[in-house]
Amino acid sequence: MMESNDKYGIKRAVPLAFEEALEKTKEALKAEGFGVLTEIDLKAKFKEKLDKDFGGYIILGACNPKYAFEALGKDMDIGLLLPCNVVVYEENGSTVVAAIDAKKMLSVTGSDELEQFAGDVNEMLRRAIESI
Repeated sequence: MMESNDKYGIKRAVPLAFEEALEKTKEALKAEGFGVLTEIDLKAKFKEKLDKDFGGYIILGACNPKYAFEALGKDMDIGLLLPCNVVVYEENGSTVVAAIDAKKMLSVTGSDELEQFAGDVNEMLRRAIESI
């Protein structure tokens, strides 16, 4: 079941263990044409830097090269808003997968051309999350 998060994007609780959800998320993103450019393990970083315990929480920096190339061709500063973040985290005994709402994120540009582009990216992200 898909949940909407009006603040930032879309999210879904998935019936999978954290590690399995993480792998399935990467596979789903790849199936939609996204590569994972970065992977930040906040659980490990908080332990390393702060000696604090934290649940599983991974931030994936996902990028669809075709769309990134097109967007940068329209506005070189759009790189400040790339890549699209997707998170996988543990919350209250379940695993959640969420993706940024690219349309909301790119709305700061004020560009109608980029708004349509962002709508396409959102559809791909939504399909990826729904497939997990």
